[in-house]
Amino acid sequence: MFEDLSITRMAEALANHAGARLGLIARNVAEADTPGYKAMDLPDFASTYQDAELNGMRATRPGHLTSSAPKMEPVPEASNSEMSPDGNTVSLEHEMVRSVDVRQQHDMALAVYRSATDIIRASLGRR
Repeated sequence: MFEDLSITRMAEALANHAGARLGLIARNVAEADTPGYKAMDLPDFASTYQDAELNGMRATRPGHLTSSAPKMEPVPEASNSEMSPDGNTVSLEHEMVRSVDVRQQHDMALAVYRSATDIIRASLGRR
């Protein structure tokens, strides 16, 4: 039932994006002392989701051949950080700020999903 709602698909995509970005942040922190390591980050969610929506197929009537929800597979890219003398571009301060941003995105995705669930339950007469 929830898979057909675009708001829940968007919330799921935001949660997946936040999880993938948090994985890159964890890798960056783990490699903070590795000489020559380049810090990685994902493009912002809005541009990634918009690209996935533009490339996805839509059914205009029953029976059309469609794909499932558009797959978002953003490609990690090097972040713009200053390079240390050993060639490492990881800044722990920047990674901390990014992790807070990711946490807010994930919390927002959960709040949207929870609100959609509450609205559907209310419309069905359940609490």
